[in-house]
Amino acid sequence: MDVKNILAHCDHTLLKQESTWAQIKEVCDDGLKYGCASVCIPASFVKQAADYVGNELKICTVIGFPNGYSTTAVKVFETEDAIRNGADEIDMVINIGWVKDQRWDEVLAEIKAIKASCQGRILKVIVETCLLTEAEKIKLCELVTESGADYIKTSTGFSTGGATREDVALFKAHIGPGVKIKAAGGISSLQDAEDFMALGADRLGTSRIVKLVKGEHAEGY
Repeated sequence: MDVKNILAHCDHTLLKQESTWAQIKEVCDDGLKYGCASVCIPASFVKQAADYVGNELKICTVIGFPNGYSTTAVKVFETEDAIRNGADEIDMVINIGWVKDQRWDEVLAEIKAIKASCQGRILKVIVETCLLTEAEKIKLCELVTESGADYIKTSTGFSTGGATREDVALFKAHIGPGVKIKAAGGISSLQDAEDFMALGADRLGTSRIVKLVKGEHAEGY
């Protein structure tokens, strides 16, 4: 697969707690240079990053991150605030405790509320597959489809595991036609990226792919 095609599907990501503006700026520069789909960054840097890149690069941020157990009202406020600051895409974390309690109506209502708050912008729903049973994953494919969200996303990268090939294949088999897949967490090689895309992932949440390409193309791109 063409490397530029892979990069065009990457949400170049920096979500570490200690991230500084200098590091976020470098991620933005790389996202611009390598033609990434977006940069995924902490909400506190969204306005600065949006002002910096203008309309040249999509800015993605995370909501209810990484644990997902904020109230719906808090997540909605976070979403509205991020959009006011210039976010183009929103990656929200579901309430996993509600999933374990089978509070499906509340899980669905929360996703719908956040989708409405996105005001037409892309919403990706992080379900944290490493904490779920197969039956829960399948049920969430149904709920994300029903909610009107744009993507189902495997992982935060901050829990016990990241994306797996098996989970992406499972999503592909159970999501509706209007939903896309984002694989995130542990994507560490171009082969990983190719495999996930071949299995049906439309976006890849990763910091490593750009770093690999930068290393291979140190003298220009």
